[in-house]
Amino acid sequence: MDTFLKFLFEFLSQFFSGLIEIGLGIVNGVAKIFNVKEYIAIINDYKSDFTVVEWIFVVLAIIVVLALIFALGLLVYFAARRLLRFRKTLVDQESLLEEVGELNNKVATLVKEREEILAMKVSHLGIKPNESDTEEVSENPEDNGPTEAPRFSKLFDIDQEYANYKIQNYGNSFTLEELCSNFRNFAASQLKLYYKPQMIRLFISALASTKLVILQGISGTGKTSLAYAWGKFLKHDSCIASVQPSWRDRTELFGYFNEFTKKFNETEVLKELYVAGYTDDVYTVILDEMNISRVEYYFAEMLSILEMPNHDEWIVELVASSWKNDPKHVVGGKLKIPENVWYIGTINNDDSTFMVTDKVYDRAMPIDINEKGEVFTPEEIPAQDINFSYLNSLFKDAIEKNPVSEDTLNKIEEMDNYVIQHFRIAFGNRIVSHLKKFVPVYVACGGDEIEGVDYFIAKKILRKFEQLNISYIRDEIDGFVEFLDNTFGTGKMKECEEYVLRLKKLT
Repeated sequence: MDTFLKFLFEFLSQFFSGLIEIGLGIVNGVAKIFNVKEYIAIINDYKSDFTVVEWIFVVLAIIVVLALIFALGLLVYFAARRLLRFRKTLVDQESLLEEVGELNNKVATLVKEREEILAMKVSHLGIKPNESDTEEVSENPEDNGPTEAPRFSKLFDIDQEYANYKIQNYGNSFTLEELCSNFRNFAASQLKLYYKPQMIRLFISALASTKLVILQGISGTGKTSLAYAWGKFLKHDSCIASVQPSWRDRTELFGYFNEFTKKFNETEVLKELYVAGYTDDVYTVILDEMNISRVEYYFAEMLSILEMPNHDEWIVELVASSWKNDPKHVVGGKLKIPENVWYIGTINNDDSTFMVTDKVYDRAMPIDINEKGEVFTPEEIPAQDINFSYLNSLFKDAIEKNPVSEDTLNKIEEMDNYVIQHFRIAFGNRIVSHLKKFVPVYVACGGDEIEGVDYFIAKKILRKFEQLNISYIRDEIDGFVEFLDNTFGTGKMKECEEYVLRLKKLT
């Protein structure tokens, strides 16, 4: 044992003597730094040998040493100050945590008192407030949640209204060309809204190519009226959602769950979608002045959902979990977006609105309405019941029977190569897919194939020219117009040529 104690003494002495030497070394080092007498003694030893120039360097050396000492002092000062602040912050945080803990305890006490008061009030009504405490919780999440009034009150009312509803077959037999004529005459005879035949063809063809149609142009030309008239024609008034500058997310469209009231704030758009899920009718949601807020903020999720090829994946989550009294079509807190709803946005391009980005335009079909239709004497056509399944079958038949000709597709490919080479702009598969739906339906509605291609390219592809510096491509525009005439025929691509020439005038 004596041997171990001797070993331990020597072993620890080695460690602590090192610490002592470090401490003494720091103290001796600091003492040496501030030993003024030693500095003076060194100067006295050499002063008799210094020349005038060397005396100047001596003064500079003294200044440098003083500066280093001052800098070292500042470094020590700021380090100590920072350490004290850090310590004070830790103390303050601990104090705040203690205060938060006390407040939490007070809140818990107040909540308990509130529950006791509510229990007393309930007991006066003859109800035992603690009965639910002894009930077993079901393993099925749909059996859990409150059993009182449903959180989706409006959707619950729709379930009650459509409880015995059966999908109706209206026996439709019209063609797409007759549909265009009937709608145009209905708008004129019943609503005094006049549109050119081409405008109605464009509108119906746009519905066939995508679920999002954008009506844009100057104010007062009947953009909202066209979508409104379409709803009246179908005997289902369009659901108008007036976009506000404050719209920032999807809750503006669908609503949100209020944690305080335990109710879901349902919007008119959500109601329209829910009703559409029960029927085979055609419904329309109008996003009025859709670019008064950024479309990507509130409609981004819908843009992604509507692009999915499998309609069974058109699902939006409304709430995180399900309650047993949730609406019939809200399964697991999720609602399937019905196929029989179209979304029609109206746009005014002015200083009070945001620019619509490529992401939105590529997924939508824009239609320009910049002039009023001419008054004509219409046929008296009443509103009509139309099955979505029948209208959708007309679109599919038109796409199969009137495919874009191989010759036209080759010309479009030539134009694509020309635009890439001269303007550095290209279009993707999504736009080609829309083209192959839009043009055949446009032909089935009574239009010409090249006329439909012309309009589609002008609004979906050449629109991208606005992103370019027009002054740099100005000299290329005349060559592009000549190319269109040589490829598609002189004057055939009227919309495209007018568009690029209008851009040229802006430079």
